[in-house]
Amino acid sequence: MLGRRLFTAAAAVALIGALAPPASAQATSNGGSHHQRRPSAVVSLGDSYISGEAARWKGNSADPAAGHQGTDRGSQVYGATQANGCHRSDVAEIISAGLHVRKAINLACSGARTVNVLRASAGGVAFKGEAPQNDQLATVARNNDVKLIVLSIGGNDLGFGNIVASCVAAYIYGTPPCSTQETAILAALPNVAAAVTATVADVRATMAKAGYRARDYRLVLQSYPASSPAASNRRYSGTAPDARLSVGGCPFLDADATWARNTLTPALSNALDGVARKTGAQFLDLTDAFRGHELCAASARQSTGRPSSATSEWFRFVDLAGQGESSESLHPNYFGQKALGRCLALSTFTSKDVACHAVPGLPTWAVHVTKQH
Repeated sequence: MLGRRLFTAAAAVALIGALAPPASAQATSNGGSHHQRRPSAVVSLGDSYISGEAARWKGNSADPAAGHQGTDRGSQVYGATQANGCHRSDVAEIISAGLHVRKAINLACSGARTVNVLRASAGGVAFKGEAPQNDQLATVARNNDVKLIVLSIGGNDLGFGNIVASCVAAYIYGTPPCSTQETAILAALPNVAAAVTATVADVRATMAKAGYRARDYRLVLQSYPASSPAASNRRYSGTAPDARLSVGGCPFLDADATWARNTLTPALSNALDGVARKTGAQFLDLTDAFRGHELCAASARQSTGRPSSATSEWFRFVDLAGQGESSESLHPNYFGQKALGRCLALSTFTSKDVACHAVPGLPTWAVHVTKQH
């Protein structure tokens, strides 16, 4: 315990330095001293994986009774954004990271695509009753001293929702495995990468117009964690009917689960890594961030009344029983958001690209990063 307290104290000191603007930062094009008299802030942009979708749930339980074995925190965790479906939660990554700034501002919205992040002047489109996220960022940047922007986007452009639906249908109805779509999906990745590249460029343009230079803030582009392990590491494996649908909430063929883990998620991550290199953003690879805590992982289990990040799944299961909202399915839950927050916090210790890793059987504090490239 003492070691963890010392690490926390050291982390706070390091984060202050990591997020502070360079000492050389002087007057910007619009005058002043880089907004340093304004509240310091970190901002998240993008889609459901960073907005905090599914953070209502502390693990999973197929128990139909109220509370679902202590996993249900209630929809109030999304605050005012429960109404419009953006589902920005109280433990979203940007909040869980606990960075040493005055404000953690979450502009991400569940379901967003790149076009919903771009400024309207760059072709962006309003979403769920809100202005494009970069137009919102412009206001935030003028009124605060933005130290860090973290972006999660591209999954909805690739059609994650449709891919998942086809995987579920393959298991339940015997339609073709979703892995048979591999050629078409991989062929779409260059267009997704181009759209994300344009989005990052528009973030830069938004900040420049607000008087920031690129070195005045940090921009992190992150990928997506694998939601389910390969079949060899799942609680359910084989072709015979089992409880993966009714209890586990992971109704995927073994071949599709393995394909998603070993091909689909890494392919999207590699595409986003390429965008980060091209645009000068720091890359945060989350592919392995939930290792051993994925949905239906053999090393994890459903709650029996006392959810724990050491033993629980960090992804919300496919909710076919209507416990919550369907949009929460296959998203990082309460524990998952906590883990992602730690990944983000640890990424600020270096300007290098990093990959985040979980440890099977250990809580979210065991999440760690390794430098890439």
